[in-house]
Amino acid sequence: MSTLGIALVALAIAIGLAGIILPVLPGALLVFGSIAVWAFVERTTVGWVTLGIVTALFLTAEIIKYLWPVKRMRQAQVRTSVLIIGAVCGIVGFFVIPIIGLLIGFVAGVFVAELASGRDVTRAWVSTVHAVKGALLSIGVELTGALASTIVWACAVAFW
Repeated sequence: MSTLGIALVALAIAIGLAGIILPVLPGALLVFGSIAVWAFVERTTVGWVTLGIVTALFLTAEIIKYLWPVKRMRQAQVRTSVLIIGAVCGIVGFFVIPIIGLLIGFVAGVFVAELASGRDVTRAWVSTVHAVKGALLSIGVELTGALASTIVWACAVAFW
């Protein structure tokens, strides 16, 4: 692949990493897709091995991203219905207040849903804090997987 092609792949990966931190784009998928395009263009053993490693990292991170936070929220007795309401409010908030509205809507949605279910303010706030920690844990796992994939790709490009 030409230097320009590698630079474009690196740019797409950087945009994907930013999309994980500021959830506007499907960041991890963009990182994976960029590396997959590179591997298909390269058509070398190094490219295919890199894609295999990146695929394993991507799938592992995606599985852990959903299982680990959900387990922690269940232990904290945060109900799934409350999280769904929070997610819907987060999506609405994203369109009302771009980017930060996602977080504000999620927090407000979880808190109000907990209050509406008859919990007192203290318990509703505790559930909200656990939900936010779970969301941040999910982002952290996704970012870790994408960064590991980026490192594998960068090593493949630099050393082979």
